[in-house]
Amino acid sequence: MQQGTNLPKVGSYNRSVVLETIQASDGISRVRIATVTGLTAQTVSVIVRRLLEEGLVVEDGSAPSRGGKRPTILRVSAEAGYAVGVHFDPKALSCVLADLAGRPVARLHVPVRPGARPDGVIRQMARAARRILREAGVPDGKVLGVGLACPGPLDEDGVMVSPPRLAHWDRVPIKALLCEYTGFPVTVDNDATAAAIGERWAGIARSTPSFAYLYLGTGIGGGLFLDNQVYRGRSLNAAEIGHMTVDPQGPGCYCGNRGCVEAVCCPSAIEAAMGDLRDHAAICAAAASGEPAALRVIEQVAERLADAAVSVVNLLDIDLLVLGGPALREVGEIYREVIARAVSGRSLARRLHPVRVETSPTAADAAAMGAVTLVFHATYAPRLGTLLSG
Repeated sequence: MQQGTNLPKVGSYNRSVVLETIQASDGISRVRIATVTGLTAQTVSVIVRRLLEEGLVVEDGSAPSRGGKRPTILRVSAEAGYAVGVHFDPKALSCVLADLAGRPVARLHVPVRPGARPDGVIRQMARAARRILREAGVPDGKVLGVGLACPGPLDEDGVMVSPPRLAHWDRVPIKALLCEYTGFPVTVDNDATAAAIGERWAGIARSTPSFAYLYLGTGIGGGLFLDNQVYRGRSLNAAEIGHMTVDPQGPGCYCGNRGCVEAVCCPSAIEAAMGDLRDHAAICAAAASGEPAALRVIEQVAERLADAAVSVVNLLDIDLLVLGGPALREVGEIYREVIARAVSGRSLARRLHPVRVETSPTAADAAAMGAVTLVFHATYAPRLGTLLSG
């Protein structure tokens, strides 16, 4: 959990620290907030009063007392705001509507027509966002914005820059167009970073200071939280775990390297390794049922993912590695077991602290849920830039 500061002129940052602390808990008292954040009791009291007035937080019962007045429990007001998350995969759009507590209210999946032009697909996203709000009966005034998770690379203005699996999408201003077509503010990030933010906001990494997210979809990517801050890198495209070399003699990758994680572990690579015309879903189902040939291919892929995972853990000295994304399908536990075994047996700091390897509980919808929380994170999460800006 983040620490607040009692220096002057940091009210916005401290407000975000307190709100995040309340959101990450399952009910918390003012006294406990002060203990967790390092803020004074008076500072916490002032901030909480304002959050209550704004309707972002509610008082919800009392905690047991050890003598004296029973402390009042605070929770985020789930109905104070909503966000729509859109995950753009080359084959489909996934839409999620969630409340401020990060709980999904509605879901919508729409196929993308092969070869569809960018403007048509972005208009399809806008229609899906409007439809899910209409069907859920959420008024525009309650909508904080739309989050978009999509393939990268992306620049700081939300413009797609030569996405390798999407012909005709180079220099498409996807953020600006979706904002225009929906009428809502739009927050955009690559799908793996979005999934990591979702895990931090409403998943298993809510109180973990440093973790990595390994995202398996059409391609393979990653997201990072380091010391409670999402890390995006110089050009906002950090954590490309899919382009770590794990087989120097392996097939060439579109990035220019050979034997990248993505080149040997993505769904199309798994289909090529099987060589029997079955698609990825069928291969995963067969492996999960114990078919020897399919299981052998999936276990080989898991070993390559494990090689990359050990390198990530050694490089970053993190506490948690989360696996997520639609490509996990029925084989998520196979991947998790192989990677966990490798991390526990081969990471350099294994005798100093354990590193958990977990599968996201929202694995299939990880990017869409992450897209929702992009909005919440951008609006409410404490960012060190608040302290450093003039």
